[in-house]
Amino acid sequence: MGVNNIRIVKNGPILADGPVDITLPDGSHVRSDRFVVAICTCRRSASYPLCDTSHRRKGTSA
Repeated sequence: MGVNNIRIVKNGPILADGPVDITLPDGSHVRSDRFVVAICTCRRSASYPLCDTSHRRKGTSA
């Protein structure tokens, strides 16, 4: 198996050259065949572990 390129985006997701197979803590798997896969690091994504850009939303204003 080849080595994929992984990039960590400040305040954003982890970008991995695809395809990728992600193993979750419960043992389940998520597969993405996309050219570049965004992996959520904030856990706000509705499609976790894949990023849906939820990290871009601001919290409630003071």
